[in-house]
Amino acid sequence: MSSSFTTNPDHAAEEALRLLGPAPANWVPTHDGVDHNVVIVGGGQIGSAFSFALQRAGVGGVSVIDAAAEASQAGVWLTRARMHTLRTLKNLVGPEGPVTALGFQAWYESRHGQEAYAAIDRIPRTAWAEYLDWFRGITGTAVRYGTRLVRFEPVTGAAVPHFRLHLEVGGAPRTDTARKLIFANGVAGSGAPFVPDLLATAVSQGLAAHTGHAIEFAALAGKTVAVIGAAASAFDAAAVALEHGAAAVHLFSRREQIAATPVTRVRGYPGLYDNYLALPDATRWHHAARYRHLGTTPPPDSVQRVLKFPNFHLHLSASWRAAEVRDGKVVASVHDETFRFDFVIAGTGYTHELSQRPELAGVADLVLRWRDRFEPPAQERDEELGAAPYLGAGLEYLEKEPGTAPWLRDIHTYNPGGFASTGLPLGDVPSIRGYVPAVVRRISEDLLLADLALHEARTRADVPADFDETLYADAIWQAGKQRLAA
Repeated sequence: MSSSFTTNPDHAAEEALRLLGPAPANWVPTHDGVDHNVVIVGGGQIGSAFSFALQRAGVGGVSVIDAAAEASQAGVWLTRARMHTLRTLKNLVGPEGPVTALGFQAWYESRHGQEAYAAIDRIPRTAWAEYLDWFRGITGTAVRYGTRLVRFEPVTGAAVPHFRLHLEVGGAPRTDTARKLIFANGVAGSGAPFVPDLLATAVSQGLAAHTGHAIEFAALAGKTVAVIGAAASAFDAAAVALEHGAAAVHLFSRREQIAATPVTRVRGYPGLYDNYLALPDATRWHHAARYRHLGTTPPPDSVQRVLKFPNFHLHLSASWRAAEVRDGKVVASVHDETFRFDFVIAGTGYTHELSQRPELAGVADLVLRWRDRFEPPAQERDEELGAAPYLGAGLEYLEKEPGTAPWLRDIHTYNPGGFASTGLPLGDVPSIRGYVPAVVRRISEDLLLADLALHEARTRADVPADFDETLYADAIWQAGKQRLAA
C-alpha cells in the first residue's frame, strides 16, 4: 500500500474545504409563500453535484428530493445497474467540480493508497456508490428520501414566479413551493423505458421486463432467457442471468454486428463539445442522429463477461417479427426460426416522450421539441430525437408557442432527454464538468435579475464605515505646523 494512505482518510477533504472557506451566505431573498429557491428532483450523482455547486454559489434554500425510501435504494448503482465497473474513464471530473480533494481519486487513494488506484482500470460500481454517499455527507447534501414529485403547476399572480409542488412523502400528500426545478432524475427522466409492443402481453404476465425494471435474476436459474438489444445494459443483463444459473441466454441484435467504434471518441475534441450549444441545429442533429444510427457501444469487458459461458448465444441481424405468450412461454419469431423462452429482457432504451412521465404530463404539450424547431434531411430523420425537448443555454425548457408558458424557463432538465441539445448523455459523469456549472450560472442569473431592484437597493445603500478619521489623524500633513529636518 502506498505511503500516502492516512489514518484519517477524510483529512485531505476536510482540509480542502477549510482552505476553500465557508460557502457564501445565501444572497437570495426570501419571499412569503415560497418554501425553496430550488428543488432538485433526484438525489444521485447529478443531484449531489448540483447541491454542492449551488451551495458554493451562495444560492440557499435548495432542497433535494428522491422517491427512493433510503439512500441504499436511490439511483442505480446498488439497484438496477449490473455492470462491474463504470463505463467511463476513472479520472473524469465528477460532482466535486474543481475541488479535486473531494473527487473519487482522492477518496479512493485515501482509503486504499495510490497504487491501488493506479491498478484499477475503471471505477468499481459499488465503490462509486460508496463514494457518492461519502460525498453527500462531507458536503452536507441532505436528501429528502421517500419524497416523490407527483405533479406541479405555476402559481399565477404571485409577487415572484414559483411553482406549487404536489409531493407524496412516505405515502402521504404534501404541498411545497419552489422558484426553480431541476430534474436530475435518471435515464427515464424525460420519458419511460421503451418496451416493444410485441412484448406487452409478456410484461403484463410477468414473463418479460425492461433492463430499467427490477428483475429477480435468481428466479431465472435453469430458465431459457432472451435479451433484446445489444447495448451495454443488454449485455450486462445477459451476464447477470448467466451468472445466476440460466440454462441458456440468447441475445438478439437488430444490427449485423455489435457496435464497436464508440462515437464518444469524438468527444475528446474539446473545441466541439465545450461549445456544443453554440453549434447550428443541423450540426447538433447530425451528431445525435449519427450516434443513434451507429448504436451504443458496449465496453469490451461487458462482451467478454458473457463470452465465458458456452450457453450464451448471439443473434445478429435478428429483429423480432412477432411474439406471443403460449403455455406460459414467450414464443418468438425471428427470421424463419421459432424460439420459446421462459423470460425476456428488453434492453431497448428509453423514450423522450414527456407525457409518459406523470409529473411532466401537464407541461408536455407546452414544451418546445426538436421536431418543432428543426426539419432534418430525409436520411437523418429520427422520431425519438424529434420528441426530445429543445433546451436553452441553461438546459431549461422553452415554450413551443411564445408567450403561452414563460415559466417553463424555470424548469431545468438534466437527463438523457437533453442529448440532442447537448451532444452528451446528460446525467452521465462526462456531462458534469461542463453543464452543471452552466445550469448553476443560469439559475444564479435568473434569481438575481428576478429581484434586481432589491439587490440594487442592497448594494447602493450606505454602509457603516469600518473606522473614522481618528485612526489616521496624527499622520495628516499640516502645512506651516511641521518642519522638515535640516
